Amino acid sequence: MDPVELFHDVAATVPAYRAFLAERGIDPHRTAFHDLPLTSKDAYTRRHPLPDLCRGGVLGDMIAVSSGSTGEPSFWPRSAADERVIADRFAEVFDTFDGRSRRTLAVICFALGTWVGGLFTLSCLRHLAERGYPITVVAPGSDKREILRVIPPLAPCFDQVVLLGYPPFLKDVIDAGTGWHEWNLKLVTAGEVFSEEWRTLVCERAGIADPVRGTASLYGTADAGVLGNETPLSIELRRFLAARPSLARSLFGESRLPTLVQYDPGVRYFEEIQGTLAFTGDNGVPLIRYHIADEGGVIPYADMLRFAAGHGFTPASTGPERPFVYVFGRSHFTVSYYGANIYPENIAVGLEQPEISGSVTGKFVMEIVEDGSHDRHLTITVELAPGTAPSTDLAALAGTSILAQLRRLNSEFTAYVPAVHQNPFIRLRETADPEYFPPGAKHRYTR
Repeated sequence: MDPVELFHDVAATVPAYRAFLAERGIDPHRTAFHDLPLTSKDAYTRRHPLPDLCRGGVLGDMIAVSSGSTGEPSFWPRSAADERVIADRFAEVFDTFDGRSRRTLAVICFALGTWVGGLFTLSCLRHLAERGYPITVVAPGSDKREILRVIPPLAPCFDQVVLLGYPPFLKDVIDAGTGWHEWNLKLVTAGEVFSEEWRTLVCERAGIADPVRGTASLYGTADAGVLGNETPLSIELRRFLAARPSLARSLFGESRLPTLVQYDPGVRYFEEIQGTLAFTGDNGVPLIRYHIADEGGVIPYADMLRFAAGHGFTPASTGPERPFVYVFGRSHFTVSYYGANIYPENIAVGLEQPEISGSVTGKFVMEIVEDGSHDRHLTITVELAPGTAPSTDLAALAGTSILAQLRRLNSEFTAYVPAVHQNPFIRLRETADPEYFPPGAKHRYTR
């Protein structure tokens, strides 16, 4: 994709973008691409009628709704043409799973309805079936009981089963089910950053022998569908960096480990803007220099491999030769404690250690709580695994594990927080606690 050509086409055919430029006195024929103002939800899409955001002012044949996790829901027109392009990302993932030759049961565990994840994934997988992939799709959505009801009778008819859903929900499904080792399971995730400890733990429980070729995460947004995907190469690199926090910090600039994917520059054009991401892409709503506000950056393919080689690592996988984009997510999911930013990723690793992982689901809420003396405490509310009772010993074990990983991964925490205040206060809640872990709701890791 030539972003300049797309820009000129959108300026000529999309009423909202034409008005956006005119309001700023910009002549599209005299302005260089990188001098164009950034667009965003607040500055662009929410300021214009929905049809005006589309070519010719005509809505697409489907409308998806964003999750609303950062505010009121947003509406995103779609078309079959959008899905065909993004189906290429799913094709690459399923090729890693030998999906062209293996009969595959694809189980959609994303929420169904107006939200973008479930129906969009369903459409893309049916495009793969049209291309000749031997894929059969079943879509129980985010109903765990229905997922566990339909898989056992169907799975024996296939060579492999692929679960597609949000990471914590897929872990819930795997923990609640049995027989996974018999069905050659694979996982496709989206929507959240997870640790490599999480990947290893879930693969062990699911009987996935090769986490590099048996899992893949998608970087997707309601705004533009799937922007990039993990490959065996990106997973190998991420697992190498996960074991070397100081090296990861030197590459990514933060103590937390981002999602690391590769993207097709022929379809999406990424820019790094002061530590955040903007992209240009053609969709039902074409977007030019769209500032999505995800924290992250872009690394060219050759630069990434050079960095790895310079630190003694040569991945077994060598392709595809496409650039990398890394994504932390949005900073409002952090808490600040004594001036140190604490990220959910730091806490998650503590709960994924072998000594505690069997007793918890992996879900938690972190917050800074002020006591009666107006002293502030880092407080972590942890969801217990089904059938596990809260105890003082278990809370102490969780706190010790979380603290060890915070000190290992987050140098800011170690340096800023006085040692006497570093121990987190742990509250244990039973599974599906209605206050902190209500079933069916999209989980938030901070308060």
